[in-house]
Amino acid sequence: MISKPKFKIGRRLGAGVYDKCQTPKFSASVKSPIGGKRPKAPTEYGAQLLEKQKIRFSYGISERQLSNYVKKASHIKGAGTAEKLYENLESRLDNAVYRMGLAPSRRGARQMVSHGHFVVNNHRVTIPSYELKPGDVVKIREGSKVKKLFENLGDKLKDYIAPTWVSFDIAGMEGKILAKPKNTEAYLDINAVLEFYSR
Repeated sequence: MISKPKFKIGRRLGAGVYDKCQTPKFSASVKSPIGGKRPKAPTEYGAQLLEKQKIRFSYGISERQLSNYVKKASHIKGAGTAEKLYENLESRLDNAVYRMGLAPSRRGARQMVSHGHFVVNNHRVTIPSYELKPGDVVKIREGSKVKKLFENLGDKLKDYIAPTWVSFDIAGMEGKILAKPKNTEAYLDINAVLEFYSR
């Protein structure tokens, strides 16, 4: 569990890492360094390390988990390693719950999954890293629908635009994985992470 202050991490790794750091005020504070000193340009290794940390904190995963995802992506034949790594990270159940708009953050989604609020293909799942595939159906558990967490869900999702690879039906209180995730995150440099682990 990562518990370092989010704003401190956000200043070091960039505004895209946490939702609460994606405000104009925060972006302005990042651009003006503390004490007015111009930060040194990082080395190639330093830049790769920053990108690795950015992905780790964005998805809230441990060093070992990220290393395992990289190994898994590297062993897949026929597909680009970078695309496969992104796909593996995005296909986590906690991330899908977050992408459907059911949680304000990935950390919140992880907690909701761990507490057993979701059913995948009619089986209750409490593992945040559970890997989803196209066609999988994620439902809010019957006993959880009345929880405060899911109050006024229709209002919360009214203006929310989910990525094209997931959908959520308010009436049925269920989501579906429509396709494999595609990397549209400009702030994540997946190739730099792969280069870091290939050293």
